[in-house]
Amino acid sequence: MLSWPGRDSDWASLLDAIETTFITLIEVITRYQHVLVTLPDDSTRRRLAMTLTNLGVPDNRLSLVIAPSDDTWARDHGPLSVIEHDTPLLLDYRFTGWGGKFPAARDNALNKALADQGIFKPGLHNLQQVVLEGGAVETDGCGTLLTTRSCLLNPNRNPHLDQADVGKFLEEQLGIHRVLWLENGYLEGDDTDSHIDTLARFCDEHTIAYVRCDDKSDSHFEALKAMECELKSFQRADGEPYRLIALPWPRACLDPEDGHRLPATYANFLIINGAVLMPSYADPADHAALKALSEAFPTRDIIPIDCRQVIRQHGSLHCLTMQLPAGSLNAINP
Repeated sequence: MLSWPGRDSDWASLLDAIETTFITLIEVITRYQHVLVTLPDDSTRRRLAMTLTNLGVPDNRLSLVIAPSDDTWARDHGPLSVIEHDTPLLLDYRFTGWGGKFPAARDNALNKALADQGIFKPGLHNLQQVVLEGGAVETDGCGTLLTTRSCLLNPNRNPHLDQADVGKFLEEQLGIHRVLWLENGYLEGDDTDSHIDTLARFCDEHTIAYVRCDDKSDSHFEALKAMECELKSFQRADGEPYRLIALPWPRACLDPEDGHRLPATYANFLIINGAVLMPSYADPADHAALKALSEAFPTRDIIPIDCRQVIRQHGSLHCLTMQLPAGSLNAINP
């Protein structure tokens, strides 16, 4: 699932460039699986349908649906999903623009808008009493969840919930048995209060890929070194240590307008059917990142996607997308 950038969004001044990135992303993903794109209006839908048809994207791998949003970060406003008795269940948590930092009313209403149009086959489970973004949680699919205290326990999300309360709702609603809490790790330019998907990711139930900064002069060095030590101390459910794969540190990416640092990270990769899409930044570290992810995912194609425009709005590849399990969508024509 992707949410197309609108002309009234923060992408307005970069619209042509970010649309090119979106089109590339859709074309690549549809080589492997279906894509649902939510769009602001019918004229955008018709224009995109023509563009994708001309690129050879098959109609049967594409659903273009009108459902306006405030922004494009489907990872955080899209539905989280679990499998219950072999059936997908889509969960609609409340999205508040990362603790009220940005307008989010349309983003928060988007999942219901899709459900009301009959897009979701299993329907939608309303959990709007809890604020939760998809980028804040990373699971191994076997009951273990990895997250950061700075986000999930931030009082700007659920001030009425303490750590025990958060653990309880994660267990009851997501089937989580263990939570691994990171105390350290951040990226300059990040608006999310340190989403885990910018820092460390499960590759399988035994393996975690994480960002490592080897430059002692970099402002991130101490925090990411401390995060690495935490990851080394974590144990799997069977008591064994995790296999850790370090992802390289790109050179500082600076905004061309005001020079502030942008949150470039290779941890924001996207796992799809048969492939892993890797954010790239036209940086010498791109090659090392590709090699590391090839080690982490030896049976999948590793495909770089240029994300230099995406990080201009402080996210990257994984942030733009939300996976949906097979059986989630009703058939929708472009």
